[in-house]
Amino acid sequence: MNPQHFSSFRTQISFLILFLFSMGASAQKKEAVKIQIKPELKIQKDLSDEQLLDLVQKQTFRYFWDFAHPVSGLARERSNVAFDYGNEVVTTGGTGFGVMATIVATERKWITRDSASRFLLKMVKFLSKADAYHGVFPHWLNGATGKTIAFSRKDDGADLVESSYLFQGLLTVRQYYNADNPVENELRNRISWLWDEIEWDWFTRGGEEVLYWHWSPNNGWAMNFPLRGYNECLITYVLAASAKRYPVPASVYHRGWAQSNFFLNGKTFYDHKLPLGFNYGGPLFFAHYSFLGLDPRGLKDQYADYWEQNKNHTLINRAYVLENPKKFKGYGASSWGLTASDSWQGYAAHSPSEDLGVITPTAALSSFPYTPEYSMQALKHFYFDLGDKIWSEYGFTDAFSEEHNWYAKSHLAIDQGPIIVMIENYRSGLLWKLFMSDPAIQNGLLKLGFNTSAIK
Repeated sequence: MNPQHFSSFRTQISFLILFLFSMGASAQKKEAVKIQIKPELKIQKDLSDEQLLDLVQKQTFRYFWDFAHPVSGLARERSNVAFDYGNEVVTTGGTGFGVMATIVATERKWITRDSASRFLLKMVKFLSKADAYHGVFPHWLNGATGKTIAFSRKDDGADLVESSYLFQGLLTVRQYYNADNPVENELRNRISWLWDEIEWDWFTRGGEEVLYWHWSPNNGWAMNFPLRGYNECLITYVLAASAKRYPVPASVYHRGWAQSNFFLNGKTFYDHKLPLGFNYGGPLFFAHYSFLGLDPRGLKDQYADYWEQNKNHTLINRAYVLENPKKFKGYGASSWGLTASDSWQGYAAHSPSEDLGVITPTAALSSFPYTPEYSMQALKHFYFDLGDKIWSEYGFTDAFSEEHNWYAKSHLAIDQGPIIVMIENYRSGLLWKLFMSDPAIQNGLLKLGFNTSAIK
């Protein structure tokens, strides 16, 4: 995947609300110890399909609950210390996936609603004091201090795409936690304040008809990465068009995002037509990250039917693995899925055009809405056949290669989160229903020319 804070609140929070929250936060910290989710490490051979889905979602959620950063509650970048990240690195986008997973955990009663809402409020309060640039967070933050941790030498400021993943999650949280009580009221209000302070129009770089991924107070626009499709960034344009205070016009979408040499495709691969994007579709996270909240069922604009896009992308990815032109060991009908992850030689954006013999469980598991039978086939293989190598306290480890006898010990937030969320969208459509019910999102989609029948 391509390398990917907030200004101070203008509204004073009353002493009473702060006092209530501080008391609640203390209680939540104590309760979190009591309600840690016990991992099931022994492979259970007699699980039904529904029981297996429950187990995988619940155990994977432990990454965002039990392994959350102890100060901020934000999602840690990864479970292992690697690439000089250190112990304090939390991920903006991965946190967005994690807060959506917290909704699932609440709905399925793995955690109490009160504990979940206090946990989320703790995060949002931390974000309100963390580094932000024109309302946009960096890719990484220090989970203890809220200070920026540079993603690369010049990527030391705003990351518009990672922040989009965060706000896809936070807007969904705002829709779900709708009770009239002090904690949920404050949670919604703070999310709204953060959301309204994002200066989406700033990232047109002075009025160009395209959004830019990065801006830094130290390096300005030096990263120089305009967001042109088709890739994982559709959600960024939807959110930018949906904003109330600093929106972008529809022309930014049509003349920026939809204008590139690799936007329209229309070719057929393995008997499946691919409307948009790179040949063979690219890594499968393109079909996941923007669509954790954005419901592709029936979603169309002048460029594509997004259900067809995502389903066929998934089918092409699987068909390539079945063909297995490089003859890698372990590829097959029950072991498929190429997407960005760790590998036996470092991090890589696995796809048919970058095939290193590595299968990444999140690829098939996060595709449950598109290919439920094939995804279940893969899930059973991963758990029942390979569980002794890749099943862990936080669900499946990041990736494996039977060709190289390599099995990751690591977990990454951006890979764990979509497993929980997309399995839930397959089972109940919960996150899709919530996100698509937001009036701001509905207005943004209509503004960009998406079909009104898809607005839920």
